[in-house]
Amino acid sequence: MFRKMRRFKQQISDEACEKVLLSAPRGVLAVHGEDGYPYALPINFLYEDGKIYFHGAVTGHKIDAMKKDPRVSFCVMDEGYLKEGKRGLNINSVIIFGTVRFIDDHEEALDRCRHLGLKYFPGETDYVDDDIRRNENHLQMIELTIDHMTGKLVNES
Repeated sequence: MFRKMRRFKQQISDEACEKVLLSAPRGVLAVHGEDGYPYALPINFLYEDGKIYFHGAVTGHKIDAMKKDPRVSFCVMDEGYLKEGKRGLNINSVIIFGTVRFIDDHEEALDRCRHLGLKYFPGETDYVDDDIRRNENHLQMIELTIDHMTGKLVNES
């Protein structure tokens, strides 16, 4: 169903993909937007238990698009590194194709939201909990199940 990577010599392992997913601060989520246009947006996310978690408002373009078609694509990349004597960065990127599920169980949603918040504000439990309490009625947590994942190392030079 999914294409094989054309530049397979640059493909990285699933373990390397997970390392990027655990370290990347943000990714780009792409959904089937309105009138046939793709809609891609940067999001904060959490990679945990082999799935991607993110949030949004309870209404909006992103939510409407995912309700219409739960199939999405998600992309992340690391900051890259320089090899000695080279000019261009070496960058690991990960592309995911998957299916989203709206987390309707309130306790599960709050728990995942808390984990997500602590990714960005480690050790600031009170701040994260207060923010969740202020916004929980306007918050939709979403789980992305990975159907297919590939990663590759690209040299920019």
